[in-house]
Amino acid sequence: METNSVSKIYTLNKTTYINLRWIAILGQFFTVNIAKYVFNFEFDIFTVNIVIILGVISNLILVYFYEKNILSNRASFSFLLIDIFQLSLILYFSGGIINPFSIFLIIPSVFSSSNLSFKTSLSLILITIFSIILLTLCHKHLIYPSGKKLIINDFYHYGTSISLIIALIFLNYFAILFGRESNLRKEALNKIEEFIAKEHELVSLGGQAAAAAHSLNTPLSTIKIISQDLHDQFKDKKELTKDLELLVNQVERCSQILKRLSLNPGVEDDFIDQECSMFDYVSEIIKSFEDISNKEFILNSSQDTNSFKITKLIEIVYGIRNFVGNANKFAKKNIYISIKSDNQSTEISIEDDGNGYSKDVLNRIGEPYIKPSSDDDRSKSGLGLGIFIGKTLLERNGAKVICRNSKTRSGAEVLLTWKNKDLKNL
Repeated sequence: METNSVSKIYTLNKTTYINLRWIAILGQFFTVNIAKYVFNFEFDIFTVNIVIILGVISNLILVYFYEKNILSNRASFSFLLIDIFQLSLILYFSGGIINPFSIFLIIPSVFSSSNLSFKTSLSLILITIFSIILLTLCHKHLIYPSGKKLIINDFYHYGTSISLIIALIFLNYFAILFGRESNLRKEALNKIEEFIAKEHELVSLGGQAAAAAHSLNTPLSTIKIISQDLHDQFKDKKELTKDLELLVNQVERCSQILKRLSLNPGVEDDFIDQECSMFDYVSEIIKSFEDISNKEFILNSSQDTNSFKITKLIEIVYGIRNFVGNANKFAKKNIYISIKSDNQSTEISIEDDGNGYSKDVLNRIGEPYIKPSSDDDRSKSGLGLGIFIGKTLLERNGAKVICRNSKTRSGAEVLLTWKNKDLKNL
């Protein structure tokens, strides 16, 4: 994983973290003061309140002196370490590990495991374990309202510490797994945003090129006509005729360049944010592959009974292209695409005559990254991210996406289904 990607992924939202800390600080303040002044437990309330004030100061520093809206991995580690240290001090002056609120020691490390890097999380886990052990062996006794020390059986005392450490390990283990999956999805979604941005840039450039070509056609046509007239007028002068012939040829060459320039971008530019039937939608996408592929695309629309027009969105174009591109990549000879529709729904089926999905890939379709256990070609080609991107884009625009092996052919099949009402509202 690249460093830039890591810095983007392993972060904490500043506002969310600050609000959680304010809640924790208020909880600490009310808890210790109620225990002291309502239930009459004896402990160093002055020192404990000073420690709570230190938490307030650290949060104010975060609010007013940390300017970024996102906390970096390093900054998050520093403030979470402060949280562990502050809570450990409060527990030290209020009974140590037998204080029922010692369970909150686990929270900073779990928070880290689900959001920050493994190295940072492991460091906080070890620090938390050290704090638990230290609080077990060294602490100020909590005094009952009757004046007696709160002393419990050693088995229960040490059992509490062991259970906290076990809970800490298990919770952080699952938090790390969850965090990894979440971070992979974040990375994949970042890539989606980059792809869409590039598509928009290409469309914009295509529109500009088409507009420029259209604008230049008129003056070039004028130059061509005048050049031909001059050539006819001075055809007796050989030296001048050669120059005029060169001028005419170069003008013609410019016209051909502008024609090619306006052709592809112009089609692409017209293809976005316009309205057309699903058949035209798919046909245009197939055309873009036919020019570069040696495979045969077979389009069947005999069951497409609903020909209402829908808006062509770049997200849907990219999503369908992604699946058609996969079929083209893994097909041996043919790609079969069919469009079916009725009054309720519209379905696009994309099949190839390749080897299909392997079992390990098929079971994890939709994950951002798939690590195959088999050696099939489809697994080796980085299929996971491509399908994840295409699936995500289409589902965001009302489609139901099913990836499976074809029931009628040897290869893979992708079913894209929309409710007609959703298509009309795009």
